[in-house]
Amino acid sequence: MNYSIRSSITLLFLLAANSLVAQDLESIINTAPNQEALWSVTVRDDDGRILEEFNSDKLIIPASNQKLFTTAAILDGLGSDFRFTTNIYGKGKLVEGSWNGQLMIKGVGDPSISGIMYEEKKEFVFENLIAQINEKGIEEFNGQILGDESYFDGQIYPKGWDWDDLSFYYGVEISSLSFNNNAVDLVVDANGKVGDKPTIEWFPWNTNYVEFSNNQVITASNTKYDEFYERYLGTSRIELGSSLPQGYIEEESLSINCAGCFFLSSFDEFLVKKGLKKEKQYSEYVIQTSPSIELSEYSLLASHTSEPLSTLIEWTNKESDNFYTEMLLKTLVAEKIGIPADFENGIKLVRGFLGQMDIDTTYVIMKDGSGMASGNFTKTSILSEFLVKMQNHTEFPSFYNSMSIAGIDGTIGHRMKGTPLYNNFKGKSGYVGGVRTLSGYFTTQSGERLIVSLAANNFIGKVRPIDSIHEQILEYLYEKY
Repeated sequence: MNYSIRSSITLLFLLAANSLVAQDLESIINTAPNQEALWSVTVRDDDGRILEEFNSDKLIIPASNQKLFTTAAILDGLGSDFRFTTNIYGKGKLVEGSWNGQLMIKGVGDPSISGIMYEEKKEFVFENLIAQINEKGIEEFNGQILGDESYFDGQIYPKGWDWDDLSFYYGVEISSLSFNNNAVDLVVDANGKVGDKPTIEWFPWNTNYVEFSNNQVITASNTKYDEFYERYLGTSRIELGSSLPQGYIEEESLSINCAGCFFLSSFDEFLVKKGLKKEKQYSEYVIQTSPSIELSEYSLLASHTSEPLSTLIEWTNKESDNFYTEMLLKTLVAEKIGIPADFENGIKLVRGFLGQMDIDTTYVIMKDGSGMASGNFTKTSILSEFLVKMQNHTEFPSFYNSMSIAGIDGTIGHRMKGTPLYNNFKGKSGYVGGVRTLSGYFTTQSGERLIVSLAANNFIGKVRPIDSIHEQILEYLYEKY
């Protein structure tokens, strides 16, 4: 091989090795496959100076990047040490181990009465409460179960949530008295013959609170899984119409109707399961929605205290949990403004918090706290400015720790592996139909911290090509700075 050929090959290798640096932000976006999309990028240094930008003045739909605003406002208003305390009160008489009278469960908005915080032990909170009731000498219960939902108002969904989403775990009811994220956990097992119906089971305990119409079918093992679930609005009747390849097992959490009723039904079923009642009786449930119960007439029988807010916020952001977001936002209203808490005042509190940070809220248009509603808008310049300013907030450690780590956990736990962003980029992803966003912090190869906000709106097709471009941008920034 002569010298000129070797030199040419060496030059090609050098160009390839430095291709990310040789590119600029605009050329990466201009060669992206989704040219129909609106792309917006803002890159800032640790002091907030804009280093690079592309369409940073354009309004974008933030999707779940909106949770960054909301969870920061919740931490600011309640503090990372805030905890929920759910109490059970009794009014009646204890005769030879039998409680004759009322049990009243007062909802205070705790989103974590489920297995999420308790090593997937879904009965953990109920177990704790029943153990305390047993310690009072109560071995049997006869009477009425009353649920107090008056901490929140009666609006169960934020404005702008799409009815298509309301059958699934990410579009459940928001109630101050909530159990198992207001969903039933369904397991479908295509363990039969082709053409048969798959078997189903669900938590809580195959409860008949929900009614499943199982019209699913088992198909040949080499066919594709085709999902269909729909809850008839205003009911807990759920249509199952999926096609599942033979041997396939599907797990899905599906929403229920009347969250408070579901809580009481599940608690009653648990009493039966633990031997404190002979049978479950729907006629004994009463939901109280106005704050007229006089607690002086009741005795405290049991109490459960949640994990601290910092832990709940960590789950909220890492897993992008809409239910947790809206539950915590209403709690903020209840604690700061008063009950019954509503969504509208929650949004006002978030915008007020941003205003106190000198964020121009003219361009922060919010319909909900979680970012799933239609009609949410902001700018990548505002998201990145906000992230810069949050670094000086007393609750920044909890806020920062709540973010997903690239390649490690949360919604970006599967992304950026094998790149310099692995275990480096910490941030929040967002997705609704045609929208993909990503905002957060990372350290460049020279040790400089950058704060970025990336958005693609109005794209067609799958999200993977968008993620690829976002990651190319981050790698380019990592190399350049």
